[in-house]
Amino acid sequence: MHDDFVFVDEIVSGIRWDSKYATWDNFTGRPVDGYVANRIVGTRALCAALKKAVEEAAALGFGLLLWDGYRPQRASDCFLRWSQQPEDGRKKLRHYPNIQRAEMFEQGYVAAKSGHSRGSTVDLTIFHLATDELAAMGGDHDVMDSISHHGAPGITQVEAQNREHLRSIMAASGFNSYDREWWHYTLKDEPYPDTYFDFPITSDN
Repeated sequence: MHDDFVFVDEIVSGIRWDSKYATWDNFTGRPVDGYVANRIVGTRALCAALKKAVEEAAALGFGLLLWDGYRPQRASDCFLRWSQQPEDGRKKLRHYPNIQRAEMFEQGYVAAKSGHSRGSTVDLTIFHLATDELAAMGGDHDVMDSISHHGAPGITQVEAQNREHLRSIMAASGFNSYDREWWHYTLKDEPYPDTYFDFPITSDN
């Protein structure tokens, strides 16, 4: 692993994670190239900002659950190959009900060169510290649809408020939001803005 990259859980106490692309529970329906271990990796600068985000969230009664951090470039290459394969319908209803696979790239939900590969972008949500239950957000991770956009109509007042809680937590901690994905945040002052890394995520990085 690059010297400036670390396992987030070893640096940021109290954070939860479920690396979706290391599991079968993602829009491709299988573990993705480069995700050998279910761990979240990121730059040291990312972890410093996430420490602040954990504090901001706790003040509101929330904790943070990470779904993705650093993404090897080979994973984005895998997504591109997958998008060119025939549709099998297994994940379409849950993750991309109203578009075709190739449209994920055209509409900005998946990128051939992802900010995740620079090491300072995370996908995450919030959970209630009192119960450990995930906060209602009006949709799950990687729902590639307008319902996932910030300000989307069709979600409840509580769901909209929870999205705003997450956005305020992350903004106060030095992150920019992404208008099409309520779960996606990038560090404003990322240390490697023009570098796309490709080392795999393994348990012994």
